[in-house]
Amino acid sequence: MRDYEKFKLGNIKLLSGKTLRSAELAYKTYGKLNKSASNVIILPTFYTGSHIRNEGFIGKNRAINPNKYFIVSINMFGNGFSSSPNNTIKNQSGSKFPTLTLWDNIYCQHKLITEKLKIKKIALVTGWSMAGCQSYQWAAQYPNMVEAILPFCASSKTSIHNHVFLEGVKAALTADKNWRKGNYKKQPTEGLKAFGRVYAGWAFSQDFFRKKLYKKIGFKNVEHLLKDWANDHAKNWDANNLLSKLKTWQLNDISKGPIYKNNYIKALKSIKAKTILMPCNQDLYFRTEDNEYEKKYIPQSSLRPVDSSFGHCAASPGNDKNFQLQLDKNIKELLS
Repeated sequence: MRDYEKFKLGNIKLLSGKTLRSAELAYKTYGKLNKSASNVIILPTFYTGSHIRNEGFIGKNRAINPNKYFIVSINMFGNGFSSSPNNTIKNQSGSKFPTLTLWDNIYCQHKLITEKLKIKKIALVTGWSMAGCQSYQWAAQYPNMVEAILPFCASSKTSIHNHVFLEGVKAALTADKNWRKGNYKKQPTEGLKAFGRVYAGWAFSQDFFRKKLYKKIGFKNVEHLLKDWANDHAKNWDANNLLSKLKTWQLNDISKGPIYKNNYIKALKSIKAKTILMPCNQDLYFRTEDNEYEKKYIPQSSLRPVDSSFGHCAASPGNDKNFQLQLDKNIKELLS
């Protein structure tokens, strides 16, 4: 028995002009909606995340408290819970799955929030990495609905360098002879393992390895960590799902679509939500400099960078106590 709900969207016309058929969004809610319906927090999912992984940001002793807030954790398209290459209708499965943007994701999330849950205002949209990218998208796409956002280790537009990093992990996966341009009969396991090993070098900072912090999170040595990342990707991920979301990540740009027509500055200036941008200074691909640029144009924004040798993985629940404390402090400020 599944522990989450599914919202059936029917056929959805995508930003590309193509149609995602029989689309479904998987989501889970925590807590109760208050009488004024003013306590809604939206938590989208990160790249290798799900509503289950998002539970690491929720707690009765945390800023995102289910005793106080109505939390909606929404799975991104391509993550295996919502419509994805491995679970969709036959003529769109695998390599035939259409390209989705964050615009498409948020358009459908908005339908869930307004049509199914009957919510008119959102107190906060927050999330780590690709989930943070979705929080910007929410604030730009529906500026009158979102009161606050807190993207952490994220950006409103994927930088060229970030795009190139993703090309690297993609190349490692697709070099597997079993890949067959996405038309594989069995998972390209060696490619998935290579993807995980390459990714591990980007997820943590140089300081993380220099200080041997991998020992703090249960790894005897670097090879032990690399094997864990390799096996995790090979065991838990469908190759087409990973690459579908990777494409969505590369296309991340809040100015894409009919509202801003690629005018990035206009999109940033249109964000009405109170905004706290929270990068990690040692993140190797979501760089503090990108958030500094955004801050110039997002009207009610402040920049709160955090130092952590964990790099991008500073935000992963349980890794860095100081990052968690700063995150909760900033969330409480936005919700007060």
